[in-house]
Amino acid sequence: MGRQTELVDQMIAQRVDAIVIAPADSKALVAVCKKAQDAGIIVVNIDNKFDDAILADKGVKVPFVGPDNRKGARIVGEFLAKQLSAGDPVAIVEGVPTAFNAQQRKLGFEDAMNAAGMKTVTSQSAGWEMAKANQVVAAMITEHPDLKAILCAKDSMALGAVAALRAANKVDTVYVAGFDNISAAHDLVKEGKILATADQHADQLAVFGIEYALDMLAKKGTPADHETPVDLITKDSIK
Repeated sequence: MGRQTELVDQMIAQRVDAIVIAPADSKALVAVCKKAQDAGIIVVNIDNKFDDAILADKGVKVPFVGPDNRKGARIVGEFLAKQLSAGDPVAIVEGVPTAFNAQQRKLGFEDAMNAAGMKTVTSQSAGWEMAKANQVVAAMITEHPDLKAILCAKDSMALGAVAALRAANKVDTVYVAGFDNISAAHDLVKEGKILATADQHADQLAVFGIEYALDMLAKKGTPADHETPVDLITKDSIK
């Protein structure tokens, strides 16, 4: 976060025309981005959306170009729910609690589970980390031995979840879902060890943001959010 603030300050000093930023913290970086806007620089927010309350408090409008994480997580959750029965116990492994995309993914999973009548028995953060998710899931399945599924807000955490389930000889009896469609998860998706994930086209987010910034520079229009696609990924969609 501190490094990102320094970089934005450097860009302000260099008098760049536009800044496209994926903030490490959806709240703390609003102030320096306002400073950039005050200097006449176009700022475009990608990936992790700035906190709406902080933006409003500081009177800042920064267009967000990126996926609807809540919608994407809900799609994954809905696919998972089709494999379960109403009332089945499930768990959620969250990302960093202060990150907007982590919050939205959790809400999307909860939307799907609530709509399908599942019982979310625990929801804990593993901070986006595979090793931490391994520990968290190992504890979850000990405390809740009847768990039927684990929804992970990032594929790296899904990898940790699968490892924990494998160690407990439950990898074939507990469903795991993820988010991000990272290449490291593809083999597990093909094998069905990760039932589904979501592709938010992360490799294209910077391109989407830059294109939007260039469009803003050309048209001098009023900034508005721009939603980018999120696709459900299952073993049938991975070649």
